[in-house]
Amino acid sequence: MTTTAQHAILMEYETGTVLFEKAADERFPPASMAKMMTLYILFEQLKSGALSLDTKTRVSRDAWKRWAGSEGSLMFLSPGEEVTVEQLIRGIIVSSGNDACTVVAEMLAGTEDAFAEWMNAKAAELGMTNSHFQNASGWPAPEQYTTARDLATLAARTIHDFPEYYHYYSEKTFTHGKDFRTGRPITQHNRNLLLWRMEGADGLKTGHTRAAGYGLTASAKRGDRRLIAVVSGLKSESARAREAQALLEYGFRAFKTYRLFAAGEPVVQADVWLGEQAAVPLVLEKPLVLTLSRRDRAGLKVRLRYTSPVPAPIQAGEKLGELELSWPSLDEPRRIPLVAGKSVRQVRGFGKIAAALEYLVFGSSGADEGS
Repeated sequence: MTTTAQHAILMEYETGTVLFEKAADERFPPASMAKMMTLYILFEQLKSGALSLDTKTRVSRDAWKRWAGSEGSLMFLSPGEEVTVEQLIRGIIVSSGNDACTVVAEMLAGTEDAFAEWMNAKAAELGMTNSHFQNASGWPAPEQYTTARDLATLAARTIHDFPEYYHYYSEKTFTHGKDFRTGRPITQHNRNLLLWRMEGADGLKTGHTRAAGYGLTASAKRGDRRLIAVVSGLKSESARAREAQALLEYGFRAFKTYRLFAAGEPVVQADVWLGEQAAVPLVLEKPLVLTLSRRDRAGLKVRLRYTSPVPAPIQAGEKLGELELSWPSLDEPRRIPLVAGKSVRQVRGFGKIAAALEYLVFGSSGADEGS
């Protein structure tokens, strides 16, 4: 797989597996893709109950003046106008309104500078270690940067943390404001062309400045599989859509997600020494889900490592072994703890002697299994 994007990443959403990357940790200006962070914080305030979709705020003259006559994208807000939070969400996602971002920043933090500090604190919290924001809109600023990997992380957290609000990212049109020449309502179209072109595409955000070129953070879902792609540094709107779609189609075509074990599902039964039960289930604390290419699936090797018998007493959740996974493209084996699925008490008195004699007579199976 190749791409003409200067920076790119393809990530499987459920597992976080990176399926393709190109200069994914190289910094570049986020342009309007920074608006995903503004929306993340706004969604967080909605979810906490601090705001509602119907909450109204007034457009300050400063917010309007900053963008009046600007070449940047606008929601076309007017000074003194009252708008709802829901209108601002649509104005940011569909219209990519810089003015709407400034209004949100002032509403939540008082000033855009203070809001930028909030954005940076949130980026650190989300693990976006290579990003720095200076404003709510992504408008060019000397110390404003991100990476493809960080944007994919932000997209994944948005989808995971705010399923009740994520649908706004798939809206195709939004009408707000009036053309001062004709008086007609202004209807704008979402610049994410994949919403029209690609099966399953449902977000997220485009970006463009002269310095950054054309970029897109995109996601698509087919069946129970979701992929996230980020591209940046392209020469046109059509090129960013083409390259993002090519990555997503490659991911759906060349990889498959395998659900091997659910959390708490017994992987193996381990013999117990001097316990009230003869065996204890060894389980995984989290689901084991792998996204693999056909070649990696064919070469997948699984090995169980634990000591048998396990001496009682045993506490539920106690680590008793590990599951070792390897496949052709993996540099080092992946090791996952195996823990006790339940507690087992030690037998007492005569029962302890009887259990010991039974073990000495009948023995126990070993425990280093591979496949």
